[in-house]
Amino acid sequence: MDNADIAVAKRRADLMSSDFGLPLEVIEVRAEVRAFAEKVLRPCSMELNTRVESRDAFPRQILQAMAEAGICAIPFPADVGGRGLTNPTLALVVALEEIGYFSAGIASALGDGQLILVGQTLNRASPDLRMRYLPLIVGGKIVCSFATSEPAASTDLSPDSMKTVATKVEGGWRINGRKRWITNAVAADIILVLCKTGERSQSMLLVETRNNGVTVYDPDLKMGNHPQLTSDVLFENSFAPDKNVVGAVDSGLRAALGALTAGRVGIGAIGVAMAQAAFDLACDHMERRSVFGKELARYQHWQFTFADHAIAIEQARLLYYKAAAMLDGGHLADVESAMAKVAGSRLAVDVARDAVQVCGAYGFVKQLSATGERRAVEAIYRDSKIGEIYEGANEVQKWIIARRIF
Repeated sequence: MDNADIAVAKRRADLMSSDFGLPLEVIEVRAEVRAFAEKVLRPCSMELNTRVESRDAFPRQILQAMAEAGICAIPFPADVGGRGLTNPTLALVVALEEIGYFSAGIASALGDGQLILVGQTLNRASPDLRMRYLPLIVGGKIVCSFATSEPAASTDLSPDSMKTVATKVEGGWRINGRKRWITNAVAADIILVLCKTGERSQSMLLVETRNNGVTVYDPDLKMGNHPQLTSDVLFENSFAPDKNVVGAVDSGLRAALGALTAGRVGIGAIGVAMAQAAFDLACDHMERRSVFGKELARYQHWQFTFADHAIAIEQARLLYYKAAAMLDGGHLADVESAMAKVAGSRLAVDVARDAVQVCGAYGFVKQLSATGERRAVEAIYRDSKIGEIYEGANEVQKWIIARRIF
């Protein structure tokens, strides 16, 4: 059993938050996924969140455990082996909050990357692609990557910035170019690749990685989110048959942006998860730690600071609930998704920073060598920053919101 403080933190969301308005099926999914996270992720959370990235570190056993627990089936229809829920997006992002409470990297790699970016894109693809790959994703049988970013193109995915090119040949497409920051690439069986297919057009192609001119480099060594392995991927005359075009030819950017809209809701939920975990750890510490004769929790400065954080956590949680519910209802939710991402990711950084501050050296340390005691706050602080950057930097999300205002 992991002896980290996150293993015994008091779950204060149960005191501060309400299930008012949440569908029963979503409440049931949350309880189910929380039980899974407590059993599977809590004991190994410190090891997951602090180990150095390597090819061997891909969390395949956790992916298989998620599939066996039915978590990978949450967002999908019954015809491909999914649960066929009425509120699949809302149920999934609520599940990501439960997983992200113990490991944001696992939630991002195996939830957002695998189930939202790839899974939901394929769910809107041709019947052939849906039936070929979605049952494998539901069963945890394959690992998937979503490749849009490049060395000089990430936030800007326009044709002018993109250098990866797919050339039409007999029976399909030949792909050449390099993608960067590609989640799960070191273990991927398939990669959805956004490519230029014309001077001003792009297409999304499904590329099988084995024996197909695909070179995946070693994982990047990052500040945080260590379980989310990212790598460069080089395509050298890689082949995608015509049947592997996702959506229509030349409509790839629309497919990518549609997936990223849903993914941003997931990033918001994961941000709430990190904020809640940091909040819980800091509050536990403040109730135990005495300074100048009284507990830190009795000082008005910290009371007001964490009261403000409690308000912000509830606001961010309700924002991602609303955005997910809108997507489930078939509504355009680009602004709501942007709001959810900005609110959740910014909040994670703010709460984690204050958690480090109030915990003092206990917030800054990973492990006390003298006692073996391990502390989780520093990993949450490191993990939180990427939420403000990936899947569309928060500055871009504010631009999306501003376009609606003005």
